[in-house]
Formats: sequence, structure tokens, C-alpha cells
Amino acid sequence: MKTTMKALGRISATDCVKLCHRVVDGLCGREPPCRSDYSATWSLEEWLQLLDFLSGLFRSTVGSNITDEEVLAKLSDVDHSHSQAVLSVVRAREEEIRRALLDRTNSISSATLQDFDWQLKLALSSDKISSLNTPLLSLSLDVREKGALRPITMELNKEELSSLISSLEAANKVVLQLK
Repeated sequence: MKTTMKALGRISATDCVKLCHRVVDGLCGREPPCRSDYSATWSLEEWLQLLDFLSGLFRSTVGSNITDEEVLAKLSDVDHSHSQAVLSVVRAREEEIRRALLDRTNSISSATLQDFDWQLKLALSSDKISSLNTPLLSLSLDVREKGALRPITMELNKEELSSLISSLEAANKVVLQLK
């Protein structure tokens, strides 16, 4: 975790604020930060760990009403300007995060996964058939929401699948904490 927090220091405090706002956007159901914007800064593993750390920090800070001092203690391995940047985003968007956590809790309790199916496909491009080998996962979910069964189908590449798995693991942690 110390390595994850120190990785945050690879960007400026201003960029840290922007990243944190995008992480909060993702928590609130809007566009999360794009991996491609930071691929030169962090490896995929570092990126996923950083996103997991920041989103977990935002959820726990708001969900448990953690004080500023406790937040700064969790960010003790980050320099002062970065820890203040993270804290400023938490406090600026605290109510929005709280509403998203409540909405997520309500939607988790009202929607249940009924069935899933997956298929692995190989995407081919007409002009680059020989050089393009992009495996895609076709995931079909049947979600029961308010008594009605709603099918959801997604095609995911490897990075998107990793992100989905991380999101589902995070959602599972939240559900387990609520029990």
C-alpha cells in the first residue's frame, strides 16, 4: 500500500486533484479516469492498485465519517501537497459520494444477478487481419430488477474485463460490510 500511495507522487498535485475528481466521477456512475491518460505514468498493476486505493479511501472516508486527521494519517506516505489534494476532493464532493453510496446500496439490494453466460471472441479487422489479435469477452448478464428480468450484454477487452472484475470485487466488499 505504501508503494501505491507513493506512486501518486509521480503526478503533480494539480493532476492529482483532477485524477481524484475523475475517480469520484466513476464512483458516482459517470465517466471514470481513463487508463490511457496515465499509461506512461503507471503500469497496469499500479493503476489498478491506485484506483482501488483511492476509491476505497473515498468510500470509507464518507461512509464512516472519518475525520480529516484520520484521512491524512492514511495518506502519511504521500507528500503534503498530494495528501491535501486528495483531502480537498473528498471534502468538496462528500455529499455526492454519500448519495452515490446510498444509491449503490439501494440498487444492490433491489437488483440481483439471475444468470450469466460468456463467450470469448477474436476481433478481426478487414485491413489488418493478420496483425490484429484482440481477444474480446462477450458477457451476458440477466439482472432481476424490481421483479423484471433485464438482459445486459457487454463486449470487453482484457483491460475492461480487469476493471469489471475489480469493480465487482469492490461491490462484493461493500455488500459484505453491509451484512
